[in-house]
Amino acid sequence: MSELIREAMRDGRRVALLRCYDDGGTAVVEAQITPHHANSISVARGPYRFTTAADAFRFVQEALLALQYLGCTVT
Repeated sequence: MSELIREAMRDGRRVALLRCYDDGGTAVVEAQITPHHANSISVARGPYRFTTAADAFRFVQEALLALQYLGCTVT
């Protein structure tokens, strides 16, 4: 894995940006979260470190699935 970036949108506004990348032996996931309110400020979360790229990718997939259940579109 080199880098994976996914964006979750709701009503045309970004609510989450997830970035997954390899950091020299560990896989890292970082998140930029923007609450779905007017004039909301983005908040950085992470980094979340995983021992394998597969574990990090699974974390991203499950987070995106939860966002889809909440009505977001993922790109």
